Amino acid sequence: MIFALDIGNTNIVLGMIDTKTEEIIFTSRISSDHTKTVEEYAVLMRDVLGIRNITVSGITGSIISSVVPNLSQTVKSAVALLIGKEPIMVSSQIKTGLHIAIDEPDKLGKDLIVNAVAALETYPVPIVIFDMGTATTVSVIDKQGNYAGGMIIPGVGISLEALSNQASQLPHISLDAPPRLIGKNTTHCMQSGAVFGTAAMIDGIIDRLCAELGQMPTLLATGGLGGIITKHCRHNILYDGRLMLKGLLSLYKKNHLDI
Repeated sequence: MIFALDIGNTNIVLGMIDTKTEEIIFTSRISSDHTKTVEEYAVLMRDVLGIRNITVSGITGSIISSVVPNLSQTVKSAVALLIGKEPIMVSSQIKTGLHIAIDEPDKLGKDLIVNAVAALETYPVPIVIFDMGTATTVSVIDKQGNYAGGMIIPGVGISLEALSNQASQLPHISLDAPPRLIGKNTTHCMQSGAVFGTAAMIDGIIDRLCAELGQMPTLLATGGLGGIITKHCRHNILYDGRLMLKGLLSLYKKNHLDI
């Protein structure tokens, strides 16, 4: 059983995976907090494992993907302290099997690498992945299986937050779909713009990508907000909320010979 972690700007996703059956035993989220020490993170993770009735002695290894450099070493040290083994860190130095056909391959986000590895092992190419978290990222895998490039778009949540913070008469609202497209009050108008507006943007991006690729790709969504937004898209987009953990398991196996 391995401990897989995805360090994001807002949350750290924790997952426990059975390496033999490839079953994801549980997932949990804790806040990405730059003020916490190594020991505080170790205690917090130990408590999460305890709630799930997972014993540390049953963990054979761990792997971490991080897009937050300032947290990477703290969380890595916390995991090592907790389980007594050094985690594998996703980087350009480990085996991925992924050909990255962009200008600066070393600068590709670790989360995008992990998602692409998982998608290539599960879905037919070409593939477009929408990862909707703090930012919305679009990853394009071409029909040869190369990571061809993508887009980075402000996330739905931070866009709403910026709107509320900068416009004095607009409230802070929850990210839910309103009952209809045409809002009848301020909250519904903002929700319509955030949910339906983002869904329409994704549909438009897909149309343009199809024209550039010359065919309809497999369409995937993942990330905390992916399931909320893509069900309002007109294109058929598969939601895979565990794509990241599948990719981390795959990378762990590629880089750990005793599996």
